[in-house]
Amino acid sequence: MLVKLLVATTLAATLSGCVVSVGGKHGLTDGNSAWEKTQQYNQEQVNNLQLDMPIDSVRGLMGKPDFSELFTKEDVAIQVLFYRTHHVKSDGKTTKDECTPLIFKQNKLVGWGDKAYQYL
Repeated sequence: MLVKLLVATTLAATLSGCVVSVGGKHGLTDGNSAWEKTQQYNQEQVNNLQLDMPIDSVRGLMGKPDFSELFTKEDVAIQVLFYRTHHVKSDGKTTKDECTPLIFKQNKLVGWGDKAYQYL
């Protein structure tokens, strides 16, 4: 009995220091930093976008945007969500030039990318 107790105590003390980390943001575990994982995930999700998707569906797919703009043009509400998709400068900050803009009119996706953003 004493031997079993000693083995159990030793085993518990040895295992108590173990930490297992599974996944990361969006479950990507390729050793990249957080921004690289987010960027890769966002690039993959942009490929799944379709015109006329409701903004709630896009947010469900993409998650929280890095930046957001909302304005009216010719009495139509336009919202632009920016998601990080490409690296520009290693400064520890995400900037709009590292993001893909997603353009919504009346809560429907009408375009994405720099060209669509320029046509606003």
